[in-house]
Amino acid sequence: MDELCVLAYSGGLDTSVMIPWIKEKYGMDVIAVIVDVGQKEDFESVIDKAEKLGAVEVVKIDAKEEFVKDYIFKAIKANGLYEGVYPMGTSLSRPLIASKIVEVAEKKNASAVAHGCTGKGNDQVRFEVSIRSLNSSLRIIAPVREWGLSRDEEVKYLEKKGVKIEREKSRFSIDDNLWSRSVEGGELEDPWVEPPEEAFVWSKPISKTPDTPEYITIGFEKGVPVELNGERLNPMDLITRVNEIAGSHGFGRIDHMEDRVVGIKSREVYEAPAALTIIRAHQDLEKLVLTRLELEEKKRIETTWAWLVYSGLWFEPLRKAIDAFIDYTQLNVDGEVRVKLFKGEAMVVGRRSLKSLYDEKRATYSSLSKFDQSLAEGFIQLWGLSTVRANEVRSVKS
Repeated sequence: MDELCVLAYSGGLDTSVMIPWIKEKYGMDVIAVIVDVGQKEDFESVIDKAEKLGAVEVVKIDAKEEFVKDYIFKAIKANGLYEGVYPMGTSLSRPLIASKIVEVAEKKNASAVAHGCTGKGNDQVRFEVSIRSLNSSLRIIAPVREWGLSRDEEVKYLEKKGVKIEREKSRFSIDDNLWSRSVEGGELEDPWVEPPEEAFVWSKPISKTPDTPEYITIGFEKGVPVELNGERLNPMDLITRVNEIAGSHGFGRIDHMEDRVVGIKSREVYEAPAALTIIRAHQDLEKLVLTRLELEEKKRIETTWAWLVYSGLWFEPLRKAIDAFIDYTQLNVDGEVRVKLFKGEAMVVGRRSLKSLYDEKRATYSSLSKFDQSLAEGFIQLWGLSTVRANEVRSVKS
């Protein structure tokens, strides 16, 4: 048997071409690995295609539960939104897929691994940094960066090998999993063009959404969602149901000018009804149960966390250190958040927790108030002491 190469296989045109290409150009047999992170895919046909293309073995790994518990849950706790917008479904899945590729390579004594990323995108960084962090001795092959073939040339290459590939029906490039759906290509490459309705699958157009609002209640324990409308659900079912409900009201669309790791600005279109709804609810609950200083510091750290994950640095020690801080803050993030879904919006309209720092008797302006207002005068004098003194000395007026 020739040397083995483990390929991260999606079933798309690029990774399909790689199976015979790697055999021909590198003299390696290919093991195709399919990692299920919740993408909508006909896995039987994908496996069949890989076998017909010459893969010596096809390995399918169901990683959905691991994806939720070890990746998505961390993102929820961190309110993970790159550039304040994108919930990073693709970014989160890549280190998990890379870890599975490495596991198979080590188990099968393969000398190389391969991916189907281009030289323009973020995924090449995410895969390769993750792979090298886990096993730096593995050779990494990135054929798409090397061959520079167009999609038409790829189809012709396979046809010469006696393999007929159906051209993809959509003009868009799609990547989806449990947490988000990304849409690229076609007219979306023009930032001025409005995304057509056919680009969206998870969310309805506003014209087709219900004319009455729908309320959902999400229950959290230690920062992660565990209940929907009072019903305890496993994480995958909860995310799926929130995705369906929020999407049915037209919520969850993102149209965003994004800064890629490699320095290219790109127009990105995403759908993430559940991700955006759950993160919004989580952020609101944190405001109820965390102190001002916890919230302010966590907000600064969240920006760094999202940048690390987006940039392919999942295995960076700093990310793990930040997680330790975030996990400590989440010990008190228990409670329920009520969200109103209506005509493309998700508005938090209620929150409650046994660990709430809100004290109505202190906050109320009614006769029930227990706050001693006479304390305010001394507080104000001390609070502004340095500011007042500076102005006395400098005679600064503005």
